[in-house]
Amino acid sequence: MGLFARNYEEWLQRNIEEEKNPRRRELLDRGLGHSSVEFLRSCWYPTVGNFDHLYPEWEVRDIYNSIRYLDLAYMPGGAKGCIEIQYFRSHARDIGVTRFKDLCKKHSMLALDDWTMLSIAYLSVTEEPEYCKQMILAFIGKFISTPISSDLDWAEAETLRFARRQTRPFTAPELAAHLRLSDRHTRRVLYRLVERNLLRVASGNQRYRTFQLRLA
Repeated sequence: MGLFARNYEEWLQRNIEEEKNPRRRELLDRGLGHSSVEFLRSCWYPTVGNFDHLYPEWEVRDIYNSIRYLDLAYMPGGAKGCIEIQYFRSHARDIGVTRFKDLCKKHSMLALDDWTMLSIAYLSVTEEPEYCKQMILAFIGKFISTPISSDLDWAEAETLRFARRQTRPFTAPELAAHLRLSDRHTRRVLYRLVERNLLRVASGNQRYRTFQLRLA
């Protein structure tokens, strides 16, 4: 059994054992859907390296007191993040009018209840995993509440804040424009953060070209 499979099974079993709600426990006992498992295997786990604060088939109630289930809820420190894996239909009518309206209501309810939504197409999971990984980094960056270390200077601290807001790897010139520093000074800031394992190099060997926030 590989590392992902072992950690996935432990995580799912822990959710089952800790769940007091029989409805959700029954859902978890059946196992997660293929799309959710593939998203976790191909995108989430390679990016984050763990399943901390992540809850599958999370139960919520809407304004009409109807029960809804989220594919994955991400809730560090009481925050509310929702990840939904969407299947593509060749014709909109395949969903059905009632199902389509209900899906719109669900997403509206979650937005009004202050959930941060991340909708990922299953085709993106299978065909564009790198895009999905970038979206995961940006999504998690919205919930990072760990205070910036006091031993960072202002440029290093602002670079980490900048990295948390990005949906893709960023370049030194982009950061330099944001910080209003020279390219040379900006690269020194980036290299120091890479050395401290706070950023990672997304591309480039001899000369680093793009950077991302390091989460694991």
